[in-house]
Amino acid sequence: QVQLVESGGGLVQAGGSLRLSCAASGRTFSSHTMGWFRQAPGKEREFVAAISWSGGGTSYADSVKGRFTISRDNAKNTVYLQMNRLKPEDTAVYHCAGRRGTMVARNRYDYDSWGQGTQVTVSS
Repeated sequence: QVQLVESGGGLVQAGGSLRLSCAASGRTFSSHTMGWFRQAPGKEREFVAAISWSGGGTSYADSVKGRFTISRDNAKNTVYLQMNRLKPEDTAVYHCAGRRGTMVARNRYDYDSWGQGTQVTVSS
């Protein structure tokens, strides 16, 4: 497992942008597939995006495809989520997650490391 700490959340107007960061501790970060999930009040935690250990493979939820971009810098042990053209329905707590292995995963139960989350609020 790796320890994960998210940052970069905040309040933004609809149409704006934010970049989330997730800093990981541990020497095995580069062997982890990483993902972003979000949870709005009263809703289940849902998949947003994932990236393979090398960065060569990515996957996105349909609701964010074309607006969000996931990337990683293994030298800095950090994964990012660039969020553009934000909508009020993107409002949620965003969690970073990690799993050992090379396959990109969309199911939250495939991940065994989680951060505490960072709040993103989009006003209309």
